[in-house]
Amino acid sequence: MNLPNIITLSRIPLMFIIVGLMYCTWPGAATLAFILFVGAAIGDWLDGYIARRRKQVSNFGKLMDAMADKVMVMGIVIAFVDLHEIPVSLALITLCREFLVTGMRMVAASKGVVVSADSGGKTKTVTQLIALGFLLGAPMLSVDGYYAFHWDATAAVRLVGNTGVVVFIAGTVLSVWSGYRYIFRNAKLVFGDDPRPS
Repeated sequence: MNLPNIITLSRIPLMFIIVGLMYCTWPGAATLAFILFVGAAIGDWLDGYIARRRKQVSNFGKLMDAMADKVMVMGIVIAFVDLHEIPVSLALITLCREFLVTGMRMVAASKGVVVSADSGGKTKTVTQLIALGFLLGAPMLSVDGYYAFHWDATAAVRLVGNTGVVVFIAGTVLSVWSGYRYIFRNAKLVFGDDPRPS
């Protein structure tokens, strides 16, 4: 277990901590959730950077990096659906896409091929992370901003929250598009008998 893989796997327990903090009402909880989320997002870039720099790129790392991203994003998305911040329809579309792509990756892995995320998938993930960052930032402004500065940030909170939803919609569109590309490019590998990627 090398450092890049430890950073990758750390995003899974971090998701549980972030979601737990989203339901806490004590001062500082929203800010801590936002900070941990930013740290997890930076870790998503850092693990790959360290792996390439130290020449520690592995099939495990490629597979688990994508899986850790999905676990963290979907865990927080489900929490936002429960908190009525994200429409359930968008969450279901995203969830279906992730299950489909993950299933295809597992089939490819059973044939001895590890398919890493392409540029479309990475762009989708970055867009989703930005959206969730805005959505986590809204309660930080409204709750912790009030406790710290005693200001009424209603307008700013509304703007930040709405921006998060709009960016998440864009991420959902990218999710569907990148999923289509993934299926199209790997259909022969997954559904055929040829063990080589197309």
